[in-house]
Amino acid sequence: MKVIERIADLRAALAPHDSAALVPTMGNLHAGHLSLVRIAAERGHPVIASIFVNRLQFGPSEDFERYPRTFERDVELLEGAGCDYVFAPTESQLYPEPQVCFVQPRATLADTLEGRFRPGFFVGVCTVVLKLFNAVQPRVAVFGKKDYQQLLVVRDMVAQLALPIDILAGETVREGGGLALSSRNAYLDERERAEAPRLSAVLQRIEQSVRSGSTDWARLEADAAANLAAHGWQVDYVAIRRGADLGAPRAGTPLVALGAAKLGGTRLIDNREIVDPAR
Repeated sequence: MKVIERIADLRAALAPHDSAALVPTMGNLHAGHLSLVRIAAERGHPVIASIFVNRLQFGPSEDFERYPRTFERDVELLEGAGCDYVFAPTESQLYPEPQVCFVQPRATLADTLEGRFRPGFFVGVCTVVLKLFNAVQPRVAVFGKKDYQQLLVVRDMVAQLALPIDILAGETVREGGGLALSSRNAYLDERERAEAPRLSAVLQRIEQSVRSGSTDWARLEADAAANLAAHGWQVDYVAIRRGADLGAPRAGTPLVALGAAKLGGTRLIDNREIVDPAR
């Protein structure tokens, strides 16, 4: 496995190959990231994992400076997972001059939920992802379903710009208690880690209720949010949406329950797909 910092060097390394598979990350890797690398490797292309903490997707009061950076450990994990190249550009490589050209994603997908509470987040995500796509020129890119809204936004960007890239989705990897693996879980203290699986649990309860025939979306959302708040969470949203486009839910269509809330100083997100609500 090779670690490469410069775009020109990456392109030279990939030149003998007619395809590549990309797994974009911000580092501080866990088993969820490594599962995406394995999905990419199944396609038979050289696998590139990028490690880049993207300043553009952090708000002014968010955790860019303290975001966990564990590069040496990440490289070891990626090598063990079958990665071929680690692309670890500096900011000057991806942003050689002040960025004035941005990707503006579809508002109906990007300005709700995460976009409402993190204005500009998906502009930053799409801009850096497009830059990575241009640098790597992959045939395949793999994103995790834990960031469900991000997955839809990236897929829509690829379709809108007619990029010749297949976007694959990796299932959310969870701890034994149901907590979705996340780089930000490292911020949780012992008490918070014991409480953190509640977010997954309330979303799973929504899933079970919908499968049992409930269509009182507002009550299900409110009950889940109240449960979290009663246990010390600061809730940004709990929402039931159509799985395909995050539109208002309709009975009989694939749905997704999504939630975001702060536990102490740590903001966690999660979701549960309800692919066959009638079952």
